[in-house]
Amino acid sequence: MTQHEIPTETIFETQRLRLRMLNAEDARFYLRLVNDPSFIDNIRDKGIRTIAEAEIAIQTGHRDVQLRMGFSLYLVERKVDQRAIGLCGLVKRDDLSGIDIGYAYLPEFGRQGFAYEANQGLLHYAKNTLHLQELLAIVSPHNLASCQLLEKLEFQFQKNIELKVGDVVKLFQRKL
Repeated sequence: MTQHEIPTETIFETQRLRLRMLNAEDARFYLRLVNDPSFIDNIRDKGIRTIAEAEIAIQTGHRDVQLRMGFSLYLVERKVDQRAIGLCGLVKRDDLSGIDIGYAYLPEFGRQGFAYEANQGLLHYAKNTLHLQELLAIVSPHNLASCQLLEKLEFQFQKNIELKVGDVVKLFQRKL
C-alpha cells in the first residue's frame, strides 16, 4: 500500500491544536525534530539524517503502524497557522505489556501548554474512540518536565524498569 492511499486525516482536534497523520511533506519537520538535541537526549538518536530517511521513517514508523495497529504517533500542528510543532500519539512497544503514550515537541514550543493540551485530547481519543482502559508512559529519569506533565495528566509512577541493558526508564500508568 502506498503512502497516498492513507489520507492525511485529522485524528482529533483540541482548542488550539490539530493532530493528524504524518505524510511525506512533513519530512523536513520530522528530520528537524528527531535531530534536536533534547529529542536525542530524552528519547533516542534514531539515526535519521536525510529527508529521504525521514520519509521512510514516516511511512514505516507511522503510516504503516497506523494501518496495522489502528493508532500511531501523530503530527501536532497549531490551528492558527498550521505550523507543525511536535508529535503526540500511541505506541505499542514489544517490551511493554500495554500501549504507551509518546510525545516530542520542538523546543521553541515548550512551556506553552501544547503538550498538556494534545495529551488531554489523546486521553479522550484513547478512551472514547479506541476504547482503551489504561495507558502506560515511559520517561528517562532525568526528564523532569515529562515526569511533571505525566503527573499533571494523572499518570501514576509505578516503578523504574530496564527496557534494554543499561536503559532504565520510569514507568507510569493511568486508568482511563
